[in-house]
Amino acid sequence: MKTILVAEDNDSNYILMTYILRRSYQFLRAKNGQEAVDLVEKGGVDLVLMDIKMPVMDGLEATGKIKAAHPDLPVVALTANAFESDRQQALAAGCDQFLSKPVSAEKCLAVIDSLIGK
Repeated sequence: MKTILVAEDNDSNYILMTYILRRSYQFLRAKNGQEAVDLVEKGGVDLVLMDIKMPVMDGLEATGKIKAAHPDLPVVALTANAFESDRQQALAAGCDQFLSKPVSAEKCLAVIDSLIGK
């Protein structure tokens, strides 16, 4: 089973993501961008769901660091910031896809499946 790193500092958002992912994927949690970078470096992550607004290191900076070391690892921005400028910033930072919160389970799984399959 493939492993998804959920970089999310908000407990309720993390719980929602585990509910969406639990049948198809294993998952890990990072509560900030630095933890996300560190967990990716340990290996075994197939995709990152990256919140943008997080403490210690935001998701854009974390994405840049992850993509610099692992350019083929898919990173999906998952953020409450739904403006086109936010999407452009996330894509410029290296995110492969952009999802706005609240995200539907169907859309989230469709994006993940398109990037890594089941």
